[in-house]
Order: sequence, then C-alpha cells, then structure tokens
Amino acid sequence: MGSLARALEAFFTAHGLAMATDQAERLAAGRRQRRIDAVPETLKPAVDAFADFMMRSRERARRAGTRPRSDGTIEAALAIMRDLARFLAGERGKQDWALTDVHDIEAFLAGSPKARKRRLVVLGQFFRFARSRKIVLVDPSHGLTSRGPSGFTGATLTLDQQRVLFRRWTTGPAVHPHEALLGMLALLHGASSREVKMLQTADLDPHARTARLGDRPHPVPLDPASWAVLERCLAHREAQRTDNLHVMVTRQTKSGRGPASTAYVSHVLDACGFPPRMIRCTRLLDLVNTMDPKLVAAAFGMDPEATMIYLADHVDEGRLPER
Repeated sequence: MGSLARALEAFFTAHGLAMATDQAERLAAGRRQRRIDAVPETLKPAVDAFADFMMRSRERARRAGTRPRSDGTIEAALAIMRDLARFLAGERGKQDWALTDVHDIEAFLAGSPKARKRRLVVLGQFFRFARSRKIVLVDPSHGLTSRGPSGFTGATLTLDQQRVLFRRWTTGPAVHPHEALLGMLALLHGASSREVKMLQTADLDPHARTARLGDRPHPVPLDPASWAVLERCLAHREAQRTDNLHVMVTRQTKSGRGPASTAYVSHVLDACGFPPRMIRCTRLLDLVNTMDPKLVAAAFGMDPEATMIYLADHVDEGRLPER
C-alpha cells in the first residue's frame, strides 16, 4: 500500500466512512510465510502446522476474551523454529524432527546464550505440539532450564562515549532531528523508543517545558538541551505540513495519523553507532545505582522488580561499617 492509499484509509476510517483494510494482516501473513519457506523441506511441514496451530489458538483467545498472541510473537516463534531447523539440517545432519535429542537442543541454545530463555519457551511449545501430533515421541527440551544470570548483562556507554553523543546531538548541525530527539531523551531521561515514537504535540507543555512519556505517572521536566532538540524536531515536523499529531513524523506517516514504524525508529540511531536500548540502559543503570530503585520505578511507571535487575553486583565500600 502506497502513501496515498494509507492517507485515504486514515481519512475515511477517521470519519467513519469506511472500514479499515486488511493491509496489516496481509503483511503479517507474508512475514510468517517467509519464515516458513526458509525452513529445510524435510522439516517444513511440522513448522507449517505449528504456525497454523498458533493462529487457531489466537483466534480462540480472541473469542474467549483472553490475551491472544501478537503478530510479532508468532513471527519470533517461527524465526526460532526456522533457526533450529537450519541448525539440525546443516550442522547436525538430521532431516527428521523425531531424531532431535537433548544434545541437539543444548548445542542450539549455546549458540545464543542471551536468547536461551526465550528460545526454550518456544521450543517447549513446539515439541508439546509435535508430541500431540505424533511427530516426535519425546520432548527433547523437557527438563532444560535457563541458567543465565538474572541481573543486567547488557553493554553500556562509558562517560567519554556519553559526552561524545551529547555534543553530537546538541551541536552537530548535520544530525537529523529524529536522531537527536531519540538520542537525547534516551541518554538523559531514559526514554524508550516506543515512548519517543508515540510522543504527540498534545503531550508537550511549552510553558513548563515538560513532556508526557509513555505510561509515566507524571510529566517529565526537560532540561534546556533536551528542549532545544525537541524544538528542532517540531520545526522539522512543521516543514512537512502535516496533520499528524506525533512529534516524530516521517515521509510515510505525514499523510496519516499513525506513529513512525518500529523499523524506522530502530534505525534512527544507526549513524551514531549505538542502539537506543544500550543508551537507555546506561541511564537506567546509573539512576538505579545512585537512587532508590523503587523511586526510579515509580517515576518511570515500571514494576519495582523491573528496576532490580539494574542493581550492580557490589556494595559501595563507603557504606560498609568499619571493622
């Protein structure tokens, strides 16, 4: 669907003159099919049947009023099964799911330790389905557990890297306003990509210089540098002559009312060399270890347990009693 068709759809549906098209469903179906097509031929029928099973389960969940699987969840599960099938066929020489054993699963999980927990969940779902269909006799993933550390293990920025990024986004005239906005809000205010892409002009208070970010219970005060970057982004939005209420407006969304796509936002910071999650985690890690984690959770609208993973695994020597 082109930009004109998206604009017409947004206009007619907003005014109650037409029903929304099934564009999103057709795109999701195409993504699922591409993942299934990438599975080796001998292992493909079982993955195809598993995809149908997940789709039927989603429809039952919708009718029952429970939480159905999203398109992203189903696509991620199919991607994991695609990778496992390729691993079995290419590296283990197995062309039948019934030949899979626990050693194959362990070797597959060892290839990506950080994704072990998520992969185990999907593999358990698949092999339970496969046993019910008599595709396998036993579940090779049964009994395996995630042994990864429960604390934060991601990469963070050094102070020098943070200074370089701050200067880039506040003084670099060639930096795109979207990059500067996402970068500054993540670096100084711990904003996630979703919070930035969903930010609308109605969420801004020019007099108090605050912004409402995501589900945070209170408006976030913006420092002068962050507000200057925000004004640059608003000027960029005005130049596009759009009725879209979002602060971050792209060429694809200026004729509609939706936010920027997840794919676009995930690549906004490519030029600086650091992903948004890494920059945000740096800020959260600093806040949690210098303040009360419960206060950080309350300010960010997070569960208290979510901030506990950012606690450093050491005790400040200055807080220990003298012996």
